[in-house]
Amino acid sequence: MPFLSRILLPVDFSERSVGGAHYAGTLACHFRCELVLVHVLVPPQYEFGAVDIAGSMLAELCRDRVQQAKLELAEFQAGDFARMNVRREVLEGDPASSVVDFAHTEHCDLIVMPTHGYGPFRRFILGSNTAKVLHDADCPVWTGVHMEDAPSTLSIPIRNVLCAVDLGPQSAKALAWAACMAREFDARLTLLHAMPCGPDTKLAAGEELRMLLASSGTDGDLLLETGEPAETVCNAAARLKADVLVIGRGSAAGVYGRLRTNAYAIIRQSPCPVVSV
Repeated sequence: MPFLSRILLPVDFSERSVGGAHYAGTLACHFRCELVLVHVLVPPQYEFGAVDIAGSMLAELCRDRVQQAKLELAEFQAGDFARMNVRREVLEGDPASSVVDFAHTEHCDLIVMPTHGYGPFRRFILGSNTAKVLHDADCPVWTGVHMEDAPSTLSIPIRNVLCAVDLGPQSAKALAWAACMAREFDARLTLLHAMPCGPDTKLAAGEELRMLLASSGTDGDLLLETGEPAETVCNAAARLKADVLVIGRGSAAGVYGRLRTNAYAIIRQSPCPVVSV
């Protein structure tokens, strides 16, 4: 079974969606897998609220919206995806919940979903739909605030893969995903642990990091740095010219749900796409 057999790309027809399509297309071409494009329509009664619309008018409005969405989705990146195994679906409902439910029902292996970031404030912004998908999705999510800047090609090079771990339970899974990407693209793999502590703890953490890499059966470089985790990880990604940054998500419930405490900050600040595993 291939590493990726089905990739889900939510589409809102923005420039971010086009950038996401280039990354999703690159992966789908490499793994020769199915690429599913999904556009989610918010039910019109949600948009119009208390405005009274006759049943027949509402039904006609829904039909027109669905038809228009299907036409736009059929045209989206039609030339680039012409020879690929692509399926296009128009759904109706809450965007984030619809994406998560579809990914689960269709056994998608990866969701490629850009988030928004604007001007000098982009590092502080994480789109609400993307945040919900990151929180609830079972499968890995590939995202980032710079995805609209992706090269306009379906063969984006992946030469350097950086995997940042906190040495918690999800670290092995994140490393396994990163290692597979590195092998598939013949890329350099770097395993990083960033910690806000001193030299005494650094020695023990370094040993844990070496054991984690050894137990994975993977070759790679080790990097152990101290400092504020999100800033340290993102600085390392820039310094190493990482093409993708892989991080782990927790499984505990609570305020952060599946996403660990530093993940949002990493996604907002990363110079490259981030895969949350």
